[in-house]
Amino acid sequence: MTRLAKLAALLSVLFIASCAGKPDLSDDTLSTRALNLEEFFVGRTVAHGQFQDLFGTVRRRFDVEVNGTWDGQTLRLVEDFVYDDGATEQRIWTLQKTGAQTWVGSAPGVIGTAKGVEKGDTFNWAYRIDLPIKEGTMRVDFDDWMWLTRDDRVLNRAYVSRAGVRIGEAIIVFEKP
Repeated sequence: MTRLAKLAALLSVLFIASCAGKPDLSDDTLSTRALNLEEFFVGRTVAHGQFQDLFGTVRRRFDVEVNGTWDGQTLRLVEDFVYDDGATEQRIWTLQKTGAQTWVGSAPGVIGTAKGVEKGDTFNWAYRIDLPIKEGTMRVDFDDWMWLTRDDRVLNRAYVSRAGVRIGEAIIVFEKP
């Protein structure tokens, strides 16, 4: 197989993988629970997660402690990450409730405004961020999905893409201690 044919095959696989199915807010909910960010994330929340590349290889694991405050309109989340290699990172989100089910937000590194919608037990959050990596930063897009699976647990699956091509996903479980 020629080098050009190998490249074409690789690009085809990447394109198909980037088009693979993802959740949609029109999907049926699986419970009668309602995920209200301003209720779930107030106080201390702990999380455990990992990033997997496009082929499912785990590239990085992490733990997160989240401390949230809500003043009636603004939800402030202080996220303290500890990665499996010992690296640490803090990200501070400021989210504004803009409607009964809609949110906008910002955090250092986020390009523009993050936008989110709650529907039943589901929250979808989309944003572009300059994500810190060992070599510096990498600009990526997050299509972040959260589901309230129990009153004290949220499952988060974030589809991560770069230049419109999915490069992996982050899977996180948030729990109230």
